[in-house]
Amino acid sequence: MPEKFRTVSEIINEEKEFGKIRKFVKEQDVIEKYGEILTELTKLSEPKKVFKKTLFLCVENSVYRSELKLIQNVIIKKINKYFNEEVITSIKFIK
Repeated sequence: MPEKFRTVSEIINEEKEFGKIRKFVKEQDVIEKYGEILTELTKLSEPKKVFKKTLFLCVENSVYRSELKLIQNVIIKKINKYFNEEVITSIKFIK
């Protein structure tokens, strides 16, 4: 009989076998929390996906896309600061 039972959440967060699941959940959290992290940008851009630490942002207007490209390092820092780890290393702007 085990000395201590662990919750499913503890097992997923602690066991190395669940690393891919943790990574996937973190990537989805970036998409879900984007509006909370960068409220000022939600009208200009929409996160589509995260792949290999690259955030794919949909920006319809080319002028806004250029402006956001200039501040992409600030966007990356804000997202990583929110999660207290490096979850995004680059941003790809798409139409």
